[in-house]
Amino acid sequence: MATLNARVITVSDRVSRGEAEDRSGPACVARIEPLVENVDLMVVPDGVESVSTALRDAVSAGCVLVVTTGGTGFGSRDLTPEATRLVIDREAPGLAEAIRAVTLGVNPHGMLSRGVAGIAQDTLIVNVPGSEKGATESLDAVLAALPHAIALLGDDRASHSFGDGA
Repeated sequence: MATLNARVITVSDRVSRGEAEDRSGPACVARIEPLVENVDLMVVPDGVESVSTALRDAVSAGCVLVVTTGGTGFGSRDLTPEATRLVIDREAPGLAEAIRAVTLGVNPHGMLSRGVAGIAQDTLIVNVPGSEKGATESLDAVLAALPHAIALLGDDRASHSFGDGA
């Protein structure tokens, strides 16, 4: 049975330069640890090339799940969705829709997230906002569906015993 590895990629110019603390990345790791055996965390600067390279590396490393945090807003350097679209083979719009829907009526800025979700080979990639609160609320919105989604992506994973999905 294959080991289930995941990666959280924090996308932030400021964090990558050591000018800010990464709070959303570790919070995302804590949310997905119950679903997989191993979760690693990396930080990359904003930008299409840096993010797409990190995503391709995660897919090549056999990660079953990749969560990016940051780079989903309206800023000129917020290009995580564009980088993700270069890497994925198929979109998973229901996940991105659920993430945006969770903030409606709670945080009017939630609808400004341009995050996407999709499949690259048999890796699920999900973009969440860069704030700790936005990232955790977004993951909480889709967490229960992730074990089944991952299982559907590979025969070896279908027989794997997942965490409780909570």
